[in-house]
Amino acid sequence: MAGTIRTGSQELNSYMNFFRTEPAGVIAPEDAMPGRDTPLQITGKHFVNGTSMMLPFPAQMETMIIGMGCFWGAERLFWEVPGVYTTAAGYSGGTTPNPTYPETCTSQTGHTEAVLVVYDPAEVDLETLFKVFWENHDPTQYMGQGNDIGSQYRTAIYGTNEVQIEAAKASLANYQSKLTASGFGEITTEVADAGDFYYAEEEHQQYLAKNPHGYCNHGFCQIAYS
Repeated sequence: MAGTIRTGSQELNSYMNFFRTEPAGVIAPEDAMPGRDTPLQITGKHFVNGTSMMLPFPAQMETMIIGMGCFWGAERLFWEVPGVYTTAAGYSGGTTPNPTYPETCTSQTGHTEAVLVVYDPAEVDLETLFKVFWENHDPTQYMGQGNDIGSQYRTAIYGTNEVQIEAAKASLANYQSKLTASGFGEITTEVADAGDFYYAEEEHQQYLAKNPHGYCNHGFCQIAYS
């Protein structure tokens, strides 16, 4: 697959003082936080289904990285899809190596909160995954989701092969036509080749399974995908 999946260490500090409230664009690579060379450490075991969240995955599996705001709710949506082997919360699309959650929440790493989706293409097709993606967040909001503002909450599909990229572009065009016909705005979702994926700290993995009443702002749907 394109890019590299990387792990990261646990960071327990409060992140609230690091929030940026303005909807700025993605920080330039030369201005991003330096990060660290040492990968952060997690157990690598999925709290819900017991599968491994880390390489190697079974040979038939494919991977895709998505961003749709806070990764807590987004991850739950995908681990519930039949045919999805495993999921993981992390950071992707930016510059800072092995970032922490507080660092990512500053919008100074270039990363968006992301979910690694590992799936069996014989059991679930891309259209099913795209339906979950489009129907559960607002892809027309620039650099944020609801009250979560910043480039770390931007909407994105990072494909790991050309089939995924082309399918994502076609999916975007299809959904845009439906949004436009219903009077909604322009999609801001970034569709690009996947770069490095850095695993989030252990407490963020499958967060809503560990904290059933935890924060989740997903489920907003402007119009049905199909």
